[in-house]
Amino acid sequence: MSARPSKIVCIGRNYADHAKELGNAVPDKEPLFFLKPPSSLIGSGDAIVLPPQSSQVEHEGEIGVVIGKTLKNASEAECIAGISAIVAVNDVTARDLQRKDSQWTRAKGFDTFCAVGAPHAGPFDLGNIEVVTRVNGVEKQRGNSSQMAFSIAFCLSHISHVMTLEPGDIVATGTPAGISKLSPGDVVEVEVVGYSTLSNPVK
Repeated sequence: MSARPSKIVCIGRNYADHAKELGNAVPDKEPLFFLKPPSSLIGSGDAIVLPPQSSQVEHEGEIGVVIGKTLKNASEAECIAGISAIVAVNDVTARDLQRKDSQWTRAKGFDTFCAVGAPHAGPFDLGNIEVVTRVNGVEKQRGNSSQMAFSIAFCLSHISHVMTLEPGDIVATGTPAGISKLSPGDVVEVEVVGYSTLSNPVK
């Protein structure tokens, strides 16, 4: 990304199979969302650094959207029109700390814990976007936006009724099942098929 976003908003438990693998239910009626700090942002090729505070850091490959215009109390149609690009995102997570803490700021917020690929401008079909995550060339995750509990447009509209989404902000829309632990020397790749790719070494 050429400029640091004002915020990175992430949707949690938006794929039923991922919620199930962690022993959680899909949120009822409205999406669960949280923030990652802009200081966690890295690009493709940059290293994901495993922090000493965690012994279980995992990948979460996601479809990301970049906001292109200010969205406040916006409709789903306005949100669709307000997307400037699709990006691959790795919402890196310290799973042990996520379980330990009552909120997820620490588990999600370490430096290097938000890897983002090059943006791809439209057109795009938000209802049929595929995301694939590979570790050392082995496929770990594969999901499609059609499988989301809450659609991308619904999530953006919901967020915009809480906080204003500003140009350059990134929204990560949830991860499918297949998360796994990362180790030093691994290379983790996220591909939003036809849109954006991301590859990061782990150290």
